[in-house]
Amino acid sequence: MNQTPAGDAHDRSDQGPPMHDDNIHIAVRNLDMAYGAFVIQHDLNFDIRRGEVFAIIGGSGCGKSTLMRHLIGLKAPSRGRVIINGVDFWGSPQSVRDEIMRSAGVLFQGGALWSSMTLAENVGMVLEEYACLSPDEIREIVSLKLSLVGLEGFEEFYPSEISGGMRKRAGLARAMALDPDILYFDEPSGGLDPISSRRLDDLILELRKSFGTTIVIATHELASIFAVAEYSIFLDPDTKTMIASGNPKTLLEESTDPKVQAFLRRGEL
Repeated sequence: MNQTPAGDAHDRSDQGPPMHDDNIHIAVRNLDMAYGAFVIQHDLNFDIRRGEVFAIIGGSGCGKSTLMRHLIGLKAPSRGRVIINGVDFWGSPQSVRDEIMRSAGVLFQGGALWSSMTLAENVGMVLEEYACLSPDEIREIVSLKLSLVGLEGFEEFYPSEISGGMRKRAGLARAMALDPDILYFDEPSGGLDPISSRRLDDLILELRKSFGTTIVIATHELASIFAVAEYSIFLDPDTKTMIASGNPKTLLEESTDPKVQAFLRRGEL
């Protein structure tokens, strides 16, 4: 049974079909995720509100990254719907899905930069592919995006010449290239030292504050969860569904589920 903690003004669990609500950016309804006969998660229902930092949390193997793949158009659900800006994503033709994804940016776990390209080329390739801009305009935007993530002056560096934290920030600059309405982060702090992780968390909060971007994060890093997430869902690998939802700090204080407490306190079941 999904748990929504007391004190949350909006119960987002066990939702029916979404009513018209401009504040709901992404709605997930009755979603099942599976690889063949192997079920990863089932009966997922939740809303992501516009301009919110939303976290998908849970231990390794619970399906966080798989859910992210369903949200960003890399894997179709076994059942259910992903509704973005009121449009049934997987029920739409490929051309519509492509258009929806052009308003989203994705930061993958390793940054996913092309090693043979400079940072400027990595960011600029998105603009060359999807924007009708001159080379000078592309260079200007690339410099702006790299500056926003603290990489001004690193345009001609290759990924191998910078640190892991800088590669993550360069990946974020590329994800931001087309000024997306939604940013998806898959384990953004994975492999980073605590200082680099904190810098990335601060950057995420600044992006939300400055641009009103909806940010969806799949992570198991407690420091990041408590630092940035306004709302979260907890995926359980045993029951294969979401067993809690709410602000992570509220879940820590009020959830009575031992699995949620064990995860948030890093204790033993």
